[in-house]
Amino acid sequence: MNAPATPKYAAYICSGCGIGDVLDIAALEKVAKNEGKMALVKTHDFLCSAAGVEMIKQDIANEGVTHLCIAACSRRAKTEAFYFPSVAVSRANLREGVIWVVAEGAEHDEVRQEMAEDYVRMSCAEIKKMTAPAGNIKEASSKKILVVGGGMSGMTAALAAADAGYEVVLVEKTGALGGFANQLYKRVPFNSPYAEPQEVGAGETAAKVHSHPKIKVYLNATVAETAGAPGRFAVKIATESGSISEERCGAIVQATGFTTYPLEKLPELGGGQPNVVDQAGLEALAKAANGGPIKRADGKEVKSVVFVQCAGQRGSGGNGSGQHLEYCSGHCCATSIKQAMYFKDQNPDIDTVIMYSDLRVPGMGEDFYRSAQKKGVIFTKAKVTGVKGGDRCEVQFKDLILDEETATDADLVVLATGQVPNAGVNLDEWTATVTAAESGDEAAKEKKAALQKLSVLNLQYRQGPDMPQFKYGFADSHFICFPYETRRTGIYAAGPVRRPMDMFQATEDATGAAMKAIQAVENVEKGRAVHPRAWDLSYPKARLEGCTQCKRCTVECPFGAIDEDEKRFPVFNEERCRRCGTCMGACPVRVISFENYSCDTVGMQIKAVNIPDEFEEKPRILILACENDAYPALDMAGVQRMTYSAYVRAIPVRCLGSVNTIWITDALNSGYDGVMMMGCKKGEDYQCHFVKGSEMAYYRMSKIDDTLKQLGLEPERVQTQEVAITDNARVVKLINDYVAQLNEMGPSPMKGFG
Repeated sequence: MNAPATPKYAAYICSGCGIGDVLDIAALEKVAKNEGKMALVKTHDFLCSAAGVEMIKQDIANEGVTHLCIAACSRRAKTEAFYFPSVAVSRANLREGVIWVVAEGAEHDEVRQEMAEDYVRMSCAEIKKMTAPAGNIKEASSKKILVVGGGMSGMTAALAAADAGYEVVLVEKTGALGGFANQLYKRVPFNSPYAEPQEVGAGETAAKVHSHPKIKVYLNATVAETAGAPGRFAVKIATESGSISEERCGAIVQATGFTTYPLEKLPELGGGQPNVVDQAGLEALAKAANGGPIKRADGKEVKSVVFVQCAGQRGSGGNGSGQHLEYCSGHCCATSIKQAMYFKDQNPDIDTVIMYSDLRVPGMGEDFYRSAQKKGVIFTKAKVTGVKGGDRCEVQFKDLILDEETATDADLVVLATGQVPNAGVNLDEWTATVTAAESGDEAAKEKKAALQKLSVLNLQYRQGPDMPQFKYGFADSHFICFPYETRRTGIYAAGPVRRPMDMFQATEDATGAAMKAIQAVENVEKGRAVHPRAWDLSYPKARLEGCTQCKRCTVECPFGAIDEDEKRFPVFNEERCRRCGTCMGACPVRVISFENYSCDTVGMQIKAVNIPDEFEEKPRILILACENDAYPALDMAGVQRMTYSAYVRAIPVRCLGSVNTIWITDALNSGYDGVMMMGCKKGEDYQCHFVKGSEMAYYRMSKIDDTLKQLGLEPERVQTQEVAITDNARVVKLINDYVAQLNEMGPSPMKGFG
């Protein structure tokens, strides 16, 4: 094995994009050479040009440069031009972070130059603590994709992956593929002219799956155990016969679909009474009729039918009373329109009424709705207050147009009940049950066994056997940026297990999930992060001799990436890791780090800033900005030439969850007047790309007041703000208001003691 090369540090300063017009480049070179201790310092008119990039490449090849600082534009810009995988790279943001956000004019020249020089110091300090990550390549990585669930979503995901050239294992718990689609007589139209119900096509899709050479199908089977990590999931599949098969897979798509909300939970709407059915029940009657007259269970032909929308859905705001399902299931309005057409197509004289509070038809559903109107389907805006079943059903409702209470009779009442996801075990309930069982509670032990039987994936993760669930039991995912990615890396949710949706949306969803699974297996093979830092070759390491076994990293990791060995030391499953650094922020003894991101890489930047004394009246404010939302917002403020105080020094962090409190105390001890953290929105409607990172940061910072009191500092000197990627104008106001607030408070009493 070759000995590692002696580090050689170089700084490259760009004078293009107006940087050289307003900054003293010679002074920046001097800072890099004398204070930054760079062995090589060069300037170029346009560093991102072919000539500028070639200059850097030649220095890497011929001068032995191993670490380079690029002082130019934001690290978010020119990423392809400044891609040098064999060396460590840091970026000093002189364009978006200095010249575009500091007001023009000679009166600002001094503070603008100081700001730029600090960013050069910070970049030089950061690079000294970095090494180029080499990745964590697993040669035996599998690219086989496991799909759990053989409905339309699962079959579509399997075909999409197989058609792309990947081996697929499909596990279906019943004896046939098709899932809920097998229960349908017809489906809502999904292509032009969107006027008539269409053939379901589940049988044809199932035939394609069975005949595909790259798809292996297990019927009457369940997943008995899932161990390992992306690229090396060890999956045990149990069949009805009792046999166990083992498959090694690289990624998993969970497409386990939904069940309908139980009718018996809706007695106020006639649930459980004769001739009151749900939409699934009507599909069974329609299939039995096969185009002929639809008959009730008692054999009587239906001559009048009422559809009740939002039955037990949308909480108290829907037609159902009480708090059943809080959400809209998405497909129900279009499904009722389709089912109303079953009657009208068989006999136009059948009275067909759809009672709704809001009619929601996705896609081209408006055309479908108009087609139903032409067939004579009556749409009544109403709030149903009660249903009585029997030979002649009665529907009591308030007509919302006429504003009057009334009732109507029908041979059959159809309740549009909602979708309940088949997501497996709720991990909050699981954790509480396991804790009680471990304390000797016999009832809890029985409950644990019952919950285990409900598990879909049977994950061998310390956090529990299934994926974490979001509101209402759906698989958790970042619904804006990463709709398929669950909190279990390499495991993707597709179809109604992810959110309520119709069949067309579910098949589109399944294709997207399959593509993400493919991306996962390809990234894992290269030793890269899966998402959102899909290019990242770094991974966490722990200096175990300093570990206190506090378990904070294992507990706080949002992605179940850290287990414990027999001595209770953390064991990192690198392939599960999202590289957020939440473990690093959690560690009280700072023994967890990444090659290119650590307590030292940020800490040295904080210490590199030149802190004016209290008499200069130049405060210094540290901004720790989330790289996914807040830092882009700062960049966009620069792009739009919005100006903010030149007294701030911004450091992008992977996630606020990675912020270690030592950075805060180091900054305040060094004489910073304030620290502002900018992260994503937390809570149920979180925007954090790493799910829990922002929430964890708020929790940690809530406990920092005692530290501030010990230092004799006001609590207001540390602030945490929620910032969205579109908040470019708001971040400017936040910064300027904060600087004004600190000016009123006066300089930090710690100045001169750092």
